[in-house]
Amino acid sequence: MKTRELGRSGLEVSEIGLGCMGLSFGYGPPIERSEAVSLIRAAHERGVTFFDTAEAYGPGLNEDVLGEALEPVRDQVVIATKFGFVNGVPAKGLDSRPDRIRQVADEALKRLRTDRIDLFYQHRVDPGVPIEDVAGTVKDLIAAGKVKHFGMSEAGIDAIRGAHAVQPVAALQSEYSMFWREPENALLPVLDELGIGFVPFAPLGKGFLTGKMSADTVFAQDDFRNTVPRFQTDALKANQGLVELVVSLAAEKSATPAQVALAWLLAQRPSIVPIPGTTKLHRLEENLGAVAVELTEPDLARIRKALTAIELVGERYSAATQSLINR
Repeated sequence: MKTRELGRSGLEVSEIGLGCMGLSFGYGPPIERSEAVSLIRAAHERGVTFFDTAEAYGPGLNEDVLGEALEPVRDQVVIATKFGFVNGVPAKGLDSRPDRIRQVADEALKRLRTDRIDLFYQHRVDPGVPIEDVAGTVKDLIAAGKVKHFGMSEAGIDAIRGAHAVQPVAALQSEYSMFWREPENALLPVLDELGIGFVPFAPLGKGFLTGKMSADTVFAQDDFRNTVPRFQTDALKANQGLVELVVSLAAEKSATPAQVALAWLLAQRPSIVPIPGTTKLHRLEENLGAVAVELTEPDLARIRKALTAIELVGERYSAATQSLINR
C-alpha cells in the first residue's frame, strides 16, 4: 500500500488506516480478544501502518488489545491514541488538565507496550482548560520523547489555530464522508493553510454508505447509533437516495459501495487518510481495496453535483453528544 504524509508534519502513514474503536467499544459488545488481535495483525500484513485507538475505548481495553497485537511489529507502525475525558469515560465529562494529560500518556504507554506515542490527540476540546496549556503540555511530552506528534479531534478553527501556534498540530481527526460533509465549509481550507493532515473517522458514514442498511435495520442494544438522529427509522428511509447514488457508482467502477465511499475521500486531498473500522477480515480486505478504485475528475465533478442535490435528514449526534463538539 502507498503512504501519505499527514499535512506537512513529516508523519507518513498508509493511505488507509484502521480505526480500532469498534473492536471493543461503541458498536455493540467487544469481540473476542484473540479475534481482535488477529484482525489487527492481518491489517498490518496487508500494508496498514496507521492504527487509531483512545483511552476512552474501554476505557483502556482497546489500547491494551492494540498493544498486544502490534508489539512484534512496533517499529513498523504508527500508533495514534487520545486523551481528554474524566477517567477515560466520555459520559463523565471532559478533562484536559495538564496533569491528567501526562497521566493518560504514561498509562497509554504501558497498555500499548511502547516507549512513545506516535500521534497523541486531544479527543475533545475542553473549554475549562486554555488550549495553549493543552498544546504546551503535549509539547513537553514531545520534548521528553514520550510523544512524537500532536493531534486534535473534533476541534474548531479557533482552537486549532491557538494550539498550532504553541505546538504544530500534525493531524485533525473529525467525521467526514459523503454522509457528513461539514468539514468542507471552512475547516479543510484552514488545514491546507496550516499544513495539517486530516484523518476522517466514520468514513463509511457509520456503516450507512455500505448499502447494507434500510429503514428496518435494528442495532444492538449498546450500539451508540441508537442515539443518533440520522439512524432513526424515518431518517434511514429518507436518506436512501444517497445510498442509491453510491451503489450506482460502485456498479460503474466494478467496486463495492464502501470502496467508492473511501476512494471519494482519498481523492479529495493527498493529506487525507481515512480510518475505517471493522470486526471482520473480509470487510477489512474490501476496505483496503478502495485504493485501486480510480475516480476521474469528471467522476468527482458528477458526484459533487449529485451530492449537492441530495438533502440529508437528521443530525449526526444527539444533543448531549453534540455539546462536546468544538465549533
